[in-house]
Amino acid sequence: MRRRLRIPELGGARAVILHRPHANTTALVRQLEAVGLEVECHWPELPVSVRTADYLFIDVDTAYDDQFPWDLGEAPLPTIALIGSEAPGRIEWLMNFGVDAQILKPIGHNGVYSALLISRATFDARLAQSGEIESLRRRLGQRQTVVQAVTILAARGKTEDQAYEQLRGMAMAWRVSFEEAADRIVATVKTTGKDEDHG
Repeated sequence: MRRRLRIPELGGARAVILHRPHANTTALVRQLEAVGLEVECHWPELPVSVRTADYLFIDVDTAYDDQFPWDLGEAPLPTIALIGSEAPGRIEWLMNFGVDAQILKPIGHNGVYSALLISRATFDARLAQSGEIESLRRRLGQRQTVVQAVTILAARGKTEDQAYEQLRGMAMAWRVSFEEAADRIVATVKTTGKDEDHG
């Protein structure tokens, strides 16, 4: 099933440009203001306040790692690359940085609006995917805890099915989720170093 993309409201959004003073910067500012964005330009330092901006434009030709208050690949906002050079080293840096859209230089009279929309959609999809991966990791960890708890309960001469049903009964008696009951049993064994009788 395809996710329906939403066109974001751009009026009043804040864009930060990391680019030295140049005709490209002037053209970019003009386009951004035309679609209703508030614009800040910085070079060479990028303030920590960029984290609260809505979009970041970076000059890939001259940008370097130490300009950003986060690690490569962890930008906390949609990022758009401004590309003039296709040197392999610059393209590699760009891919490691993990931008969400790009505009080729020199910057003319169009291209910014679509880059804003694409970067927002790509960034949001990446965030959603990260959330799904974290949820799957959590669920996998919970399943492993359930297996450990069943193993602990089965160590008293029960079959796996009996231990599983005992765990289910304990969860109901404690009024907690199945996974939380398993957590309690495993934690008890870890803290006391022995398997207590859970009844």
